[in-house]
Amino acid sequence: MENTEEKKLQSRNKTIIVTSVIGIAANIFLAAFKAFVGFLSRSVAIQMDALNNLSDAASSIITIVGTYLAGKEPDKKHPFGHGRAEYLSALLISMLVIYAGVTAFIESVKKIVNPVTPDYSRITFIVILVAVIVKLVLGRYVKSVGVRVNSGSLKNSGDDAFMDAVISASTLVAAVLYVFTHISVEAYLGAVIALLIVKAGVEMLKETLSKVLGESVDPGMARDIKATVMSFPQVSGAYDLVLHNYGPDMFNGSLHIEIPDTLPAFELDKLIRNITNKVLMEHDVLLTAIGVYSLNTGDSDAVRVRETVSGIVLSKQYVRQIHGFYYDEKEKSIRFDVVISFDAPDHHKVFDEVISSVREAFPGFDVQAAIDRDFSEN
Repeated sequence: MENTEEKKLQSRNKTIIVTSVIGIAANIFLAAFKAFVGFLSRSVAIQMDALNNLSDAASSIITIVGTYLAGKEPDKKHPFGHGRAEYLSALLISMLVIYAGVTAFIESVKKIVNPVTPDYSRITFIVILVAVIVKLVLGRYVKSVGVRVNSGSLKNSGDDAFMDAVISASTLVAAVLYVFTHISVEAYLGAVIALLIVKAGVEMLKETLSKVLGESVDPGMARDIKATVMSFPQVSGAYDLVLHNYGPDMFNGSLHIEIPDTLPAFELDKLIRNITNKVLMEHDVLLTAIGVYSLNTGDSDAVRVRETVSGIVLSKQYVRQIHGFYYDEKEKSIRFDVVISFDAPDHHKVFDEVISSVREAFPGFDVQAAIDRDFSEN
């Protein structure tokens, strides 16, 4: 099983590196031609576009380095591996895009203050048109690979390439406008292009920082994992799924299962091992901990009390779920967990209302409850 996972990771990293190398070659080719034509035609927009292509090539190099670092084996300091290095590379790429945009904007403003008359030739139009076509094809290819292998760096590079195609097309329109009207909007177009680059970089930065901070689990993924756990006949409920992301498609996690209170320890041990293996095989998620809620099976009153308590708890606004319920008549205790939505303005106020209402309905009982969060909540 480890060999299979290792081969999948190696294949993914190889795909990312090969795609990045293709991106480097294409962007260096475009940057060289655009710089040459921009110098001959004295077109600031084309020169700025060439600079953007160089930044794109640098982004691909960062992607390769990040992929290499992410593929390193776990060690004592990083027992969960180095997968988050990919997020750092995506972060650097977004910052590089912002820097390129700011630099381009400054240069464009200088040209607005001190205008330079452009001088277009036939080769100018050919190069710009080639740039549009190459960037459209490259953007589509890189973005599709990024989605397939779940690489934030490649997806950012693909989006950037699409934007470059639009920018190059705008440059072409400006060149045509100058040829027929002798009205030069080069410097102003360069400023607009620069602002678009900055905007794209900021959006990339926000998306990457969100991943670094830790996003909620995809609800569909959470449902699938819980369905797998519930496929075992001894399990009557799966709750409190928490997944920790250590890189794209690299998840460790934990959850609670609800089982009969009569299940022997050796059967429970076997069940937990089987659940862990099945979730890993079907979802590539390693469950490092599985907690247990015991379900009353020997007390006929427990079902009635559970239904009553559930009705009370679920009637409260912002309460999404109740689970982990256990009723002990002898010890005069009721225990459960209550899931309160992140939308609640005051979680503790909702929780206090729940406890107060249950205690009022069952005077003399020790009500033991805990606040839970649904980490896959939409």
